[in-house]
Amino acid sequence: MTPAPSAPRYVFLDVDGTYAHHGEVPPGHERVVRAARVNGHRVLLCTGRPKSMLPDQIRAAGFDGIVASAGGYVEVDGEVLRDQRFPAELAARAIEVLDRHCAAYLLEAPEALYGRPGVDRRLGELLDGHFGRGRGADGAASPLEILKALETPDDLGSCSFAKITYFGAAIPWPELGAELGDQLGILPSSIAAMGESAGEIYLRGVHKALGIEAVTAHLGVPREDVIAFGDGLNDLEMLEHAGTGVAIEGADPRVLAVADLVVAGPQVEGLVEGFARVGLV
Repeated sequence: MTPAPSAPRYVFLDVDGTYAHHGEVPPGHERVVRAARVNGHRVLLCTGRPKSMLPDQIRAAGFDGIVASAGGYVEVDGEVLRDQRFPAELAARAIEVLDRHCAAYLLEAPEALYGRPGVDRRLGELLDGHFGRGRGADGAASPLEILKALETPDDLGSCSFAKITYFGAAIPWPELGAELGDQLGILPSSIAAMGESAGEIYLRGVHKALGIEAVTAHLGVPREDVIAFGDGLNDLEMLEHAGTGVAIEGADPRVLAVADLVVAGPQVEGLVEGFARVGLV
């Protein structure tokens, strides 16, 4: 293995498709995170999920902080550095558009998920094998386990949230995005089988690199000491910003194009090789 560098590095890990596979963290990934921290490096999760959708099994290795909600929420050593939510007008517009097009959606906040009554049942129906209850046939954790944080208040208009994930909309995501307006961004779902009926809605201009900048400014870290690992379109800014950007095999070509290195996916414990190649372990 490559010797660990003498200067500490600051590592930012995307969760789904990078650190975890179908919600499960491979043992090798947990092992190299622990080893990198023993070697003096700091490792943080950097995910599109809100903090409320990061169960214990994802965080079990121990992390120095979290960049969640795709950069909207940042926490380091238990201190919250950033917590950006939708302004009330944009929140109301997004809810109205999603309701009008019969989408099943989750309003994502650090403290909870918010949705209409019955949204958990509808998600189960829409996602079938992806979001089946209990554990899957292969023993993997059910993605619906994240709904333990779900609340269904009578008035969603009173909810404060940072991002939205939706499924089953009656129109394709590009058309839905046009109705949302230019202050909100939209990305297709990372679950390819959902096609154009699903996606993520976020505040335009908020992305993971902003979250990383909040961490590095707080800790006084130079950009060249940042190493980021990711596979999704919401990782583009993060990989471009990092001193070393590492993409996962099979990622979108736009993600691969901005990466300095490419490693295998979590289904074969690709971060074991990845951490070695950048000298963390």
